Amino acid sequence: MAYASLKSAPKAFDQHKRLIVVQVAAVLAVILLLFSKPALAEGSGGHEVVEALGFVMVLACFLGRLWSILFVGGRKNDELVVCGPFSMTQNPLYFFSTVGAAGIGLMFGSVLAATMLGLASFLVFRFTARKEAEYLAGKFGAVHAAYAERTPRFWPNPLLYRDEDHWLFSTSALRRTFRDGLYFLALFPVIEAVEYFRLSGDLPTLFTVY
Repeated sequence: MAYASLKSAPKAFDQHKRLIVVQVAAVLAVILLLFSKPALAEGSGGHEVVEALGFVMVLACFLGRLWSILFVGGRKNDELVVCGPFSMTQNPLYFFSTVGAAGIGLMFGSVLAATMLGLASFLVFRFTARKEAEYLAGKFGAVHAAYAERTPRFWPNPLLYRDEDHWLFSTSALRRTFRDGLYFLALFPVIEAVEYFRLSGDLPTLFTVY
């Protein structure tokens, strides 16, 4: 079996505070985007390369989250999923989200913004992952302990990958994750529009981000 399930379990971790932190970080990122400019000249070769790399990372985030939700969607607190992306890392959703956050900074053309967004995302998800691990350990006991011992908590190890021949997934969870992921992809045209208005002088530049 790819998972285990028990009836008696502690209360699942409340992620309300995590969502608030993520939303605040998103607002700060928007302010950074609107009133600053990257050190690399917009339109230069270096800026285009960094921007393209950022888009690839955001796309990887979008596809990676869809892939992960195929395995865990709709049963995250009921079953211990240990195959697919969850065989390489205990938290593939958080990993891909962190990749996407760093990618947003690169799409802006700033290595510093990418580092700050990626680090902030990593710290928030690291705290959340630790709390969720405590919950899962209390619910699944030795089964979770064995899984946690062989599987990295955050950084994936592709050598550990294993899969199942058949797997049921939640279509509603997949649709929800697809919709949420569109916000990541929508940032690309938004950033391009901001660059246009900044170059035309319609948006003030308050500081430069390297």
